[in-house]
Amino acid sequence: MNLHEYQAKQLFSEFGLSIPEGYVCDTPQKALESAGRIVTKKKVVKCQVHSGGRGKAGAVKICDSKDAVKKFSENWLGKRLLTYQTDSKGQPVEKILVEESINIISEFYLGAIIDRVSCSIVFMVSTEGGVQIEEIAKNTPHLIHKVSINPFLGPQEYQGRELAFKLSFRKKEASQFVKIFISLVDMFIQYDLSLLEINPLVITNNKKLLCLDGKISFDSNAIYRQPKLSKMYDVSQENEREVYAAKLGLNYIPLNGNIGCLVNGAGLAMGTMDMIHFHGAQPANFLDIGGSATKERVTEAFKIILSDINVKAILVNIFGGIVCCDLVADGIVNAVKEIGIDLPVVVRLEGNNSSLGAKKLRNSTLKLIVANSLSEAAKKVISVSGINDVYLNK
Repeated sequence: MNLHEYQAKQLFSEFGLSIPEGYVCDTPQKALESAGRIVTKKKVVKCQVHSGGRGKAGAVKICDSKDAVKKFSENWLGKRLLTYQTDSKGQPVEKILVEESINIISEFYLGAIIDRVSCSIVFMVSTEGGVQIEEIAKNTPHLIHKVSINPFLGPQEYQGRELAFKLSFRKKEASQFVKIFISLVDMFIQYDLSLLEINPLVITNNKKLLCLDGKISFDSNAIYRQPKLSKMYDVSQENEREVYAAKLGLNYIPLNGNIGCLVNGAGLAMGTMDMIHFHGAQPANFLDIGGSATKERVTEAFKIILSDINVKAILVNIFGGIVCCDLVADGIVNAVKEIGIDLPVVVRLEGNNSSLGAKKLRNSTLKLIVANSLSEAAKKVISVSGINDVYLNK
């Protein structure tokens, strides 16, 4: 779960980090008034969305006047921003951040993530500020410096000094950096963050370290104990179907294909998508209904899949471990009857009472197609979808 840049900077400020003077605006008039309060001649205006690539999309701009700030706001507020990180619909621009322009001497990258193998926090720095960390890792990996932090011990000053040395900071900047390092790791632990980035951290012309941009993601599993972040979270930035599924306890991720997938278990879901791709088509979604494949959950899962107009057929792949396949079959039959699904539905059941479940599906009055293996199911769903020729001719 992500926060906006302005929200990340609010947290930075609360932990004693320096940020540019800035104001969040939701109308062009407020943007104009905010620009008037900023003393620097040039102002930086940024669309606030949960996506990278804003600059390349024209959603970040340096304006020479208050009127230019207002015009930028008029052009963007209420629109949708499309970047290489968004889906085809883009993300809504509901707020603009207006900031002072900063005289920059040097730029650096700071980031923190969780290393699940070592159960530690990895704090990364680089002299290549302002550049995507993926590009740094690909082109100049030797310029990325890391320290591992035990979350039970917390950040240590010697680790901050070590990183400051790697960045060739002088004494004044190094002292500031150690404080920033300690504060960021404390924030990471306190708020159950999964990702934290400052890109760039800059040295200004008065030798001050300042957070020019910020990105924060936090663990959705910890939201119950993070009421502050829960209130800050902007649900409008997320896919509507994904948000609805999460409320029901379903794991749903929209994709760009035409074959809807309804599966129990994340690993099985990934294997199902791989098999669809292997046979020449593309999945429309990842949807894991979890271990409880009840009629209610199956019904809601079908509704979510059917809300995607690109779906041409649905593949249901269920493994009966704790859950019995005959009960799942009852849930599928009842769900299809209740919704009135017109699209072809292919079902593959495996595991506990799978034969009985398949028999119930075949004996139903519905046009459910039963498959005996995952490969067979993938072939059948592509065949009945009517899209196989399209993919094969590409």
